Amino acid sequence: MSDVELVLRSTRVITPEGTRAATVAVADGRITAVLPYEADVPPGARLEDFGDDVLLPGLVDTHVHVNDPGRTEWEGFWTATRAAAAGGITTLVDMPLNSLPPTTTVDHLRTKREVAASKAHIDVGFWGGALPDNVKDLRPLHDAGVFGFKAFLSPSGVDEFPHLDQGQLALSLAEIADFDGLLIVHAEDPHHLDTAPQRGGPEYAHFLASRPRGAEDRAIANLIEQAKRLHARVHVLHLSSSDALPLIAEAKAAGVRITVETCPHYLTLTAEEVPDGASEFKCCPPIREAANQDLLWQALADGTIDCVVTDHSPSTADLKTADFATAWGGISGLQLSLAAVWTEARGRGHSLEDVVRWMSTRTADLVGLGAHKGAIEAGRDADFAVLAPDETFTVDPAALQHRNRVTAYAGKTLTGVVKSTWLRGERIVAEGEFTDPRGRLLTRPL
Repeated sequence: MSDVELVLRSTRVITPEGTRAATVAVADGRITAVLPYEADVPPGARLEDFGDDVLLPGLVDTHVHVNDPGRTEWEGFWTATRAAAAGGITTLVDMPLNSLPPTTTVDHLRTKREVAASKAHIDVGFWGGALPDNVKDLRPLHDAGVFGFKAFLSPSGVDEFPHLDQGQLALSLAEIADFDGLLIVHAEDPHHLDTAPQRGGPEYAHFLASRPRGAEDRAIANLIEQAKRLHARVHVLHLSSSDALPLIAEAKAAGVRITVETCPHYLTLTAEEVPDGASEFKCCPPIREAANQDLLWQALADGTIDCVVTDHSPSTADLKTADFATAWGGISGLQLSLAAVWTEARGRGHSLEDVVRWMSTRTADLVGLGAHKGAIEAGRDADFAVLAPDETFTVDPAALQHRNRVTAYAGKTLTGVVKSTWLRGERIVAEGEFTDPRGRLLTRPL
């Protein structure tokens, strides 16, 4: 204990063994020990006592569209990582599309890293992209440290990131399986989308009908077959359709190497409450009905769904038109994800330990960072969020750190206020005050 620089103390510390009163010792940016609450503070160490506020591991968000470089008017590393820090997130993994260039070659990855290096308030990693014509680039990207590869099975919404058909998916997945990489998939079947009724206008019901559950279900079924055949690792992004859950559960039971995420907006917002013309609620796949949401929560509880991530996908306000057919599809919720999920989770009888498992421990494990992130225990990075779990606030878009403050959560009362966020033992935000950027650029652990 002689090298301890910092001691954090709370009556409620969330550890892998449960929530307890504890003292957490930190040296050189790492947790060195989790001690009894009454443990002595070593000479020369600084004590931070949080009283009854909860000390939890910093969240790990593995699905964020930062859009930098190229579409920085939509977001950017400076604003995105500040928003994340304000919401208790200490690590994010950036998606390969909506930036220009997309992260689909080693040179493009190098460009992305150069842009992010001086702007990251939290730790940042990168996904690569799998396109119809870049199979040759997948292994070099893997060797350069991306955490895996994103593919779309239907049009992505941006021309520079085309989707894979089933033959192209097989080629990319075979290459990725050869080096035991991870393919993460936007799973909607284009044929189902093409045959769904397409009616423009402000009616949310018409937009919902244009992205039927069957499009997700068919795409996931095809993905499972490919993963089973190749013994490949696959991850289903932003699951919205509860109809796919039995198929996923069956695949997991059969040993298929598949994991699944869902998002705060699917867990906290419902189709029934979306006003016509309110395209701040538009995302693909869409927010579905309350009964569907109930089944997603059940799947989180039983482990069919592994984790919860934001899919933060902002745009400028002018792209959020009142026509659901033409408006940009993406929910902006990075700063609010913890509070949104906790508000709904506690009402359904879940604990903060559950939320930490879904939004920190399992997401860290997904990208191979489980030895360093995602839990408060000796040897891990000293990344923390301090949460007042019973305090409420009303979402004011003007108070958000996002570059464009368009949010589906505007005016909602949420429970859980992040008091401060810590990165490797350094407080990076407290009471709205930020330090200079201290985040590191992460690569996939070898």
